[in-house]
Amino acid sequence: MITVEGLSSLGADTKEGLARCLNKEDFYLRMVNMGLKDARFETLGEKLAQKDWDGAFEQAHALKGVLGNLALTPLFAPVSEITENLRAKTQTDYTELYNTMMEKRKEILAL
Repeated sequence: MITVEGLSSLGADTKEGLARCLNKEDFYLRMVNMGLKDARFETLGEKLAQKDWDGAFEQAHALKGVLGNLALTPLFAPVSEITENLRAKTQTDYTELYNTMMEKRKEILAL
């Protein structure tokens, strides 16, 4: 079960995330669970594999907002880098950044 302590131990800024959720732990954790189950994680991977850079940017940008608002730093950092590279129209291999983000997501979901 995902807890504030578990999130903190994996590098999330739970103090900031809680503050954005009016310091209501149950609400914050519910939002974290919803955010982690967002289908855009998988869609981003598909768009990157297809080299659909505009579609990938849309997915990454949306995830960046969700993860930033929840202060899930371990996921926010790689998705931010993906987003900014896509914004700059950098056509590169995003596999490592995407896999890092997905591994961190898996770690959090395993709490």
